[in-house]
Amino acid sequence: MPLKLAIVAGEASGDILGAGLIKALKAHYPDLIVEGIAGDLMQAEGARSLFPLERLSVMGLTEVLGRLPELLSIRKQLIQHWAENPPDLFVGIDAPDFTLRLERKLHDLGITTVHYVSPSVWAWRRKRVHSIKQGTDLMLTLLPFEADFYREHQQRVAFVGHPLADQFPMQPNTEDYRHKFAVQPDQRVVALLPGSRGGEFHN
Repeated sequence: MPLKLAIVAGEASGDILGAGLIKALKAHYPDLIVEGIAGDLMQAEGARSLFPLERLSVMGLTEVLGRLPELLSIRKQLIQHWAENPPDLFVGIDAPDFTLRLERKLHDLGITTVHYVSPSVWAWRRKRVHSIKQGTDLMLTLLPFEADFYREHQQRVAFVGHPLADQFPMQPNTEDYRHKFAVQPDQRVVALLPGSRGGEFHN
């Protein structure tokens, strides 16, 4: 029987992580079946998306409240679908306000749950670790100190790093980049990194 993976990503960065995870799993499970909420990269790796990823990509109280009925409906439909068609494993990628609650419901149904990318529980709202423990069988962290935090709270955890770290050198050749983008050697460069949500570009 092929391994059946349920997976939900909430934005473009999650799509990158999900695609890397699916690709790695397929190396061990060539007949892997994947469905959930996936972006273009995950779909290119064979994931079937039940809803458009863009419907989950919201930020800010106003935008969330405006879309809350739709978000709750999507989560309810996913729970019903996987209750009737249980996967072997569920992976929620980031988007903790959506995926952690989904994980808890699926965990209560007896489905093994994994959360990929820790919310910043080590920095604020630390008590969330207790609800995470109740609904998440395994936490995958991008940073090693995050894994230490979960071990201290007796949560099963694995530090996996960020897949993009494998695509960039530890010491980039800044001279080559300055030449490529016609930046003078004495010019100061400021990087603007607005993130992966479309709304951040328009605010």
